[in-house]
This record gives sequence, structure tokens and C-alpha cells, in this order.
Amino acid sequence: MVTKKKKIFVLSAMMVLLVITGFLNLTLNTGNAVVSTGTDATETVSFFTSYRTERDSARTQEKLYYQVILDSANSSTEAKSSAQSALTKLASLQESELILEGYIKAKGFEDCVVSFTENFVNVMVKSQSLTESEVAQIVQVVQEQTAKSIDNIKIIPV
Repeated sequence: MVTKKKKIFVLSAMMVLLVITGFLNLTLNTGNAVVSTGTDATETVSFFTSYRTERDSARTQEKLYYQVILDSANSSTEAKSSAQSALTKLASLQESELILEGYIKAKGFEDCVVSFTENFVNVMVKSQSLTESEVAQIVQVVQEQTAKSIDNIKIIPV
């Protein structure tokens, strides 16, 4: 029988592993980040690629956390219901981010990353700057897919 202390210990250990994984990911990727382009200029690994990798790693850890709750015989019905709800919400967020990223790229942008917070949709677009018409295109796509008001959409050129 798993006691509450053991559960806390297991969950704490998982969180420590998550932090270590993130640190190692950043450390190891930094060493490989510079690529020669054949000229004097160097290009670093894409912000977008590293952002997606970190986001996916964090989401994987979240899913594992919720799965432990669901698989535990000692979890209450309420805890299992909450974990299932959180997993469903996480899957929905991932799908929405993927769809929005695809639509924005289809509008002619080279790359982008979309992330959701409690109140905002953040869109980071690969561009030195954005024109008003480009911003309007992005806002239109986000509003069509999320029904968020323009005040809750943040567009950041990267």
C-alpha cells in the first residue's frame, strides 16, 4: 500500500528529474548550437526548434504526472477525474497550437510558435518586424480558431 509520503516522494522525484532534463537539454543543445554557413556569419539553432523541444519535454512530464495519478490504486475518484480532465485539456491545447501554427505558416510566414496561457494566446513569428497587414492576418487566424479578443492576443516578431 502506497502511503501519502511515498506519493509525495515519487512526485517530487519526478519534478526534480524534469528540472534536470531541462537543464541538460539546454546545456547539451548549447554546445551544438553554432553551425557554420560557409561565410563569416554563423547561424544558431532556431529559437523555434528549441522552444518546441522544451515545450514537448515539459508536456511529456505533465502527462506522466497525470498518468501516475490515474494509474494509482490509491488515488481518489476526485483526483482521477481531475487528472483526466487535465490530460484532456492538455491534448486540446496541443492540438490548437499545432493547428494555429500550421495556419499561420500557410499565410506565408517562415516559422512560428503558438502558446496558450490562462488568458492569452502568444504567437511568436520568425520575422524582423511585422507590417500591419501581417499582424491583421495573424489576428484573424487566431480569432477564427480561438474566439479570443484582440486584447488577448500577443504577437511577437522573433
